[in-house]
Amino acid sequence: MASSSSPPIPKTSYHARSISLPPRPHPLIPEIDEHLCRLGASEAISSSSSITDKLTSLNSLYDCMENLLLLPLSQQALVQHQNQKCVIEVADGYLLLLDVCSVAKDALLQTKERVQELQSTLRRRPCGSHGAANEIGEYIASRKKVKKVIYKSLRDLKSKQRKYDFPITEKEHETMGLVCILREVEAATLTVLESLLSSIAGPKMQSKASKWSLVSRLMQPKRVESEEEKAEFSEFEKVDAEFQTYISQKTSKSFNIHAENVKNLLGNLELSIQDLDGGVECLFRRLIKTRVSLLNILNH
Repeated sequence: MASSSSPPIPKTSYHARSISLPPRPHPLIPEIDEHLCRLGASEAISSSSSITDKLTSLNSLYDCMENLLLLPLSQQALVQHQNQKCVIEVADGYLLLLDVCSVAKDALLQTKERVQELQSTLRRRPCGSHGAANEIGEYIASRKKVKKVIYKSLRDLKSKQRKYDFPITEKEHETMGLVCILREVEAATLTVLESLLSSIAGPKMQSKASKWSLVSRLMQPKRVESEEEKAEFSEFEKVDAEFQTYISQKTSKSFNIHAENVKNLLGNLELSIQDLDGGVECLFRRLIKTRVSLLNILNH
């Protein structure tokens, strides 16, 4: 936990101002600020493992938020007349966050089910068999449906994020310090959820050249990739790239899908989905609890 004598934490893209509560911040405030800084520092990384780490950090952030909301001084600040409207707006914002979490949970569940069905088929039949081909086609069709829902949700997220570009004067900051923290945490949550959905869906639009650049880079068996290159693509994209070769070559005499490579990619994807699903489920419960806490504070 950060102490009052600790050096100031560098600002990140989440911060347009200090979020400390005057005159002397509770120790939870710099701890929350530190969590926000960590999330901002990893914002550009979008691999499946990095997003799992972000979800873990986000859940730790909500631990601090829940403890902060239990403090009598925090509850007194939130029920002040000038703050109540803003608190209601923040509480309503959690409805969108819960909707986005539901989209992510559904996308992960659908993809996991298709992965397991495909793994079962590949254990029983060769990759080039008719049954395996049908199951691969079902997986590809399912991914298209999942991506369509995710892209719509990402558009909704973009419109919500624009609402966070608001100026707050120094005088307002003194009376709305806790509200500012709530807004910062909500904005950070939106950013992490956007990264999660983008990782699951992959790029919306790709030219044929860029798409095949991804395929060729991932499919070269003897090519040694750096750690940075490995982290560049999510497990979802790697499987999509593998099956892109299937789509293009299934009518060609040179078609050859490498069974072991496919099985390894699907196994890694399944593990990644399990990790992400656990983080999203935990976040979903945190969001519900935080929203209920805010509404309870306003109603008492």
